[in-house]
Parts: sequence; structure tokens; C-alpha cells
Amino acid sequence: MPAVVLVGGQWGDEGKGKATDLLGSRVDYVVKFNGGNNAGHTVVIGDEKYALHLLPSGILSPGVVPVIGNGVVVDIEVLFEELDALIARGVDVSRLLVSQGAHVIADYHRTIDKVSERFLGKRRIGTTGRGIGPAYADKINRVGLRMTDLFDEKILAEKIEGALDQKNHLLVKVYNRRAIEVQETLDELLIHAERLKPMVADTGLVLNEALDAGKTVLFEGGQATMLDVDHGTYPFVTSSNATAGGAVTGSGVGPTRIDSVIGVIKAYTTRVGEGPFPTELFDDAGEYLRKTGGEFGVTTGRARRCGWYDAVIARYSSRVNGLTDIVLTKLDVLTGLEKIPVCVAYDVDGVRHEEMPIDQTAFHHAKPVYEELPGWWEDISQCRTFEDLPANAQAYVRALEDMSGARISAVGVGPRRDEIIGVHDLIHGR
Repeated sequence: MPAVVLVGGQWGDEGKGKATDLLGSRVDYVVKFNGGNNAGHTVVIGDEKYALHLLPSGILSPGVVPVIGNGVVVDIEVLFEELDALIARGVDVSRLLVSQGAHVIADYHRTIDKVSERFLGKRRIGTTGRGIGPAYADKINRVGLRMTDLFDEKILAEKIEGALDQKNHLLVKVYNRRAIEVQETLDELLIHAERLKPMVADTGLVLNEALDAGKTVLFEGGQATMLDVDHGTYPFVTSSNATAGGAVTGSGVGPTRIDSVIGVIKAYTTRVGEGPFPTELFDDAGEYLRKTGGEFGVTTGRARRCGWYDAVIARYSSRVNGLTDIVLTKLDVLTGLEKIPVCVAYDVDGVRHEEMPIDQTAFHHAKPVYEELPGWWEDISQCRTFEDLPANAQAYVRALEDMSGARISAVGVGPRRDEIIGVHDLIHGR
């Protein structure tokens, strides 16, 4: 086998694409199991930089079969835009498989996402406006459109009509927008059906048969733990399960087949959108992390909110995901700092919390309790073994490992594909 799950351990943008690419030459399938085109991965190969939003990062690894699982919501136009951009750069995309059960983002999902977010005003969630939430809402309300529906025009038209029946009342009477015609949505989707059909498959069956045949499958989570709809900082979350359990429901592979769970965690913390963020910095230190780390969204271009490493979040992530390994990224961004604060606990109204407060209000009022660790000045981008790192950088990594609930098995020391240190093997065989 084995089957490996890889998830973000904070609020996203941790460098999951690089971690997936690191494993790419050793796996046979890479599966995206949740989310849509509301998040992005940046993968740097040589002098080439690839920004992926909907496609699994494994599409850049020769010989790997990239899979979009049933837990993903797919904007078909975006899918083909990404594929065409890769084809133009000489990337072979012919192996891509898309689950027949993946849900489709239609024009009305994008419209409702944008107008409802504006309607919320100061209570807005901070969505990307790409229709992700409304598509998942339709899935749960059982009025969603699935990939397989695109190949039966009559069924597709009936489902669009059913989905628009209530939505048009909402658009016209509440949001003062025009009604959306069934035919315009039908035309928007059917134009892609012929090109899409060869890619669509029973991917759950394909993946289980691959594991039976001794192949290695990597499950790649979109977004991250603290954005999980059940386990994140609700309601400031995404609309899917971005934790390790989502790999099972979003792919059709059972939990007993999972061998290891890798969490990707930055050496500091960032998030985008609204919501609480205990270690957020509003001073020069925050701007330093943003500029040095290039903390701007791959998908949106939005500046990310930046803060120091939060060991409380890391411990929580280790627990809810069952992490076996951590990939610590962007250690190089901290080079040049004399002291590096690390959040080891929260103070909530005078009470120390070593673990995540269960109360949303308490988390909103959590103040970080910091310990300072000594920094380093040496360039670490050329380090390829843990022993190559400066003593203070080694001590920082070991301290984070002790605080974070799982072993640190790889350390990112730069943005390039090869700028990473392997400490332990990330693929555990049975």
C-alpha cells in the first residue's frame, strides 16, 4: 500500500503543495478530497512556479494519477482553464480523473455567494465569492448537481429547475437581483460535457483497486484544520471537512486503509478572511513575516494576516487529525530575528488554557502566552540535513516538536522544490 493523508494544520497556506510534491515521486495517485477553487497551492519546480487552485498538486508529478474526489465541488470552467494553462506549459494532464459524484458549481452558486456575503455586512464570513458554500449547501439540501448529471440533459434540466425554484425567489425578493433562467445554466454546463466525459470515473473503485494492487495513494486536503466546518473556528470556516476524516468521506476509501496522517504547519501562523486569530500581529513584526514570507493568497491575492507560531493550535490539529508526522514549512522566513516568540498557551480572563477553549467567546478573547526562543542569522536555504541547520534553528524545531503533539519529519528551508530537509520518512509501510 500505503495510504497517506496530508492536511493543513493551521488556517491554510501552510505549503501543502510543496509537501505533496515532495512525496510525488513516491506515490502513484494523488487525491484532492475536499474544497474547490477557493484555495491554492504554489509549487516551485526549478525556475518554474505553478499556482494550482482546483487541481491536485500531483498533476505536476510524471506518472502520478491525479484524482478529484467526490468530496470536491468543481467549477468546470476553472478546471479547464487550469488544465489548458498547464498544457500550454508542456505538462501532461491526460491522467486526470474526476469523481462521478463530485458536485458542480453553477452560475447561480457564484451569484448567491457574492450577494449573500455583501448582505451580511459586518457579519460576513470572508468567503472568496466562488460559489463554494452555496454548492455544498445544495449538496446537503439534496438539490445539488453532480458530475454524472451532465451526461443526461433531461435530468440535468430538471435538477437545475428544482435548484432555481427557491433561489430565484431569494435573488429577486430579498437581494433585488434578476432571476436566473434554467436554460442559461443548462447551456453553461452542457458546453463542457463532451470534453469532461472521458475524465469522469468511479474514483472510489479506482482508488480501492489501486490499494489492493499495492499502489501508494496520497490524499491531499484543501484549506486546513482550523477551517474545517466541524472542527475549525466556526462560523469562520470553509464548507467542507478539511481534516483527515474528510479523506475518507471525500474519496470513498475506508478509514482502516489509512496508514499515516501528515500535517503541514508553518514555522509561524497565517490566516485569511475573518475570524479570531490569537497570535495575530499588527506591528512591524507582522509586516516582516508578510513580506519575507510572501504572504499573499494564491487564489485571491489577498494579504494574509500573520502571527507567531501557535502551539495550542498545533496540539489541537495533532489531536483531531491523528497526526503521525508534521512537515514544518518556511523556517527560512524566521532567519535574521534575534528572538522568536512562540505561543505556548492562552490566557482567557486570567485563566491559562493549554488546549483549545471549547467556547467560541473564550477563543475570541484568548490572549497568547509567549515563550521566546533565540533566533539565528545564518542562511539556511542550502541546508539539506537537520545537522546542517544552525544550533538555534535546530533548537527551535525541537522545541516546536515537543509542544506540538507529533514528530517533525521534514523542514522547509526555502520555496524551491529541493529546499527541504528530510528528518524521518514520511511514507510508512505496513
